[in-house]
Amino acid sequence: MIPLVLVHGFMGGSGQWELQSPLAATAPLIPVDLPGFGNNADLTPINSIGGFADWVLKYLTGQGIEDFHLLGHSMGGMIVQEMVKRAPERVNRLVLYGTGPLGVMPGRFEPIETSMKRAVEDGPQATAKRISATWFLDCESAREYPACSAIAEQSSLEAILAGLEAMRDWSGRDALDAIRAETLILWGDKDRAYLWPQVETLWSSIPNSHLAVVPGCSHAVHMEEPGLFNQFVARFLDTR
Repeated sequence: MIPLVLVHGFMGGSGQWELQSPLAATAPLIPVDLPGFGNNADLTPINSIGGFADWVLKYLTGQGIEDFHLLGHSMGGMIVQEMVKRAPERVNRLVLYGTGPLGVMPGRFEPIETSMKRAVEDGPQATAKRISATWFLDCESAREYPACSAIAEQSSLEAILAGLEAMRDWSGRDALDAIRAETLILWGDKDRAYLWPQVETLWSSIPNSHLAVVPGCSHAVHMEEPGLFNQFVARFLDTR
């Protein structure tokens, strides 16, 4: 079976995909920890989306994985767009989840520059707790918030600033119509980071794309409604 590579977003990590374990019946799962985050928090952070894309491709090559499905969440969605640009022949099917074509996200819960300033003032742990709460419709009261926040809190201030810088300086809008992989765009309709106009741009610009909208979820659909999330992804990847 073709494996599914899972690329987490800003202040995420491979541990955030535990509720996606049922997807292993559809495709072997390869969750990645980006440098500076999750289980790779000790690695030197990368401050460009292209740099992250190169790192993931090199990592997969080192693991002997040449052909794969690819799922990217949030900042990870930007990274996988760059991966497809660099190595389109390696990507079978693509899932763009809770993401968009622009690093500077119009309508984001706060401007990226504000997040950078507050991260320096408040410190990495407080920043991780505050920002990860915005990923859930019920904020700190969400069932999966503590686990998500604990992963986010592994990020150093250097990694947080590098990730924000990478997003701030990136745009993939001009490359969308060149994506040839069949693509699923998955979004929670209450997402505070990526609003509908960005999602619609992905859907209308990528030639062979499908849209799945999950009601009553914010930015962490895979934790808020894991059953629905897994069904959407499994159905998309099942080519029988």
